[in-house]
Parts: sequence; structure tokens; C-alpha cells
Amino acid sequence: MSSLLPGLYNYWIVIFLMMTGLYIVISRRNLIKKMVGLSIFQTSVFLLYISMGKITGGTAPIVAGPDTVYSNALPHVLILTAIVVGIATTALGMAIIVRIHEAYGTIEEDEILAQDLRPQ
Repeated sequence: MSSLLPGLYNYWIVIFLMMTGLYIVISRRNLIKKMVGLSIFQTSVFLLYISMGKITGGTAPIVAGPDTVYSNALPHVLILTAIVVGIATTALGMAIIVRIHEAYGTIEEDEILAQDLRPQ
């Protein structure tokens, strides 16, 4: 086990971040905290894809050579796009949380559900 850890530490970080983000989303009732948990989870997925795209000893695909090992640039490019989409999604989520706060006066999920279930 200790011989696997030095070369695969980034995957352990991905697992830790993923489980932390999932735990925050499931356990918290505050909508802002849920958005933070989703962002942590999303970051772990980014790290996972970047880790899979890197080859040890690989170089950029622009360098020419007969025996050159290349790293695939596609995962990195896709992650750049995913980061932009993730920022936009987080901004939209925060804007919706602001509107929920204006409508209900709270961002606690339990209090919002209680107000919705209360007879008018």
C-alpha cells in the first residue's frame, strides 16, 4: 500500500475532495453551504480528469520527435471549458439563492419547506 501511495497521491486527494463535497451537499441544510459542497465536488472531478490525462514523461503534442511520448491535451482543454461552465452555473445558483432569500427570508432548506407546506 505504501508503494502505491507516492505515485497515486492525486487520486487520493480526488477521493477525499469528492467525499467531502458529497458529505457537505447531503448533510447541510443551508443553500450556500450546499453550493460550496457542489463546487468542491466539481473541483474533484476536474482534478480526476486532469490526472488521467497526464502521462509521466510525456511532453506537449507540439514537440516533434520519433520516440517522443505525448500527453493527451484533450482532457485539459475539456476541463478549461468545464471550469467556465462551472463558474457560470455557480453564479446562477447563487443568484437563485438570492431570489429565494428575497421570497422566503431564509436560505435554510427546512424553513423554506415549512413555509411551502404551511396552509395559506
